[in-house]
Amino acid sequence: MLAGLTGLHLLVVAGAILLLFGATKLPVFAKGLGQSVKVLRTELRDDEPVVVPAQPATTER
Repeated sequence: MLAGLTGLHLLVVAGAILLLFGATKLPVFAKGLGQSVKVLRTELRDDEPVVVPAQPATTER
């Protein structure tokens, strides 16, 4: 699927993105994307299931 893409194609796509969003908004966009990825990683790490060790059964007589 991506076998036909070359460096020239990537430069054209990067130029189009630069024209669409402008040079001043790209760093803000990249910073927001980085912060979102950081929050996602911490949330995924915090949502791990907590395993509680089984309590041995006690018999009272």
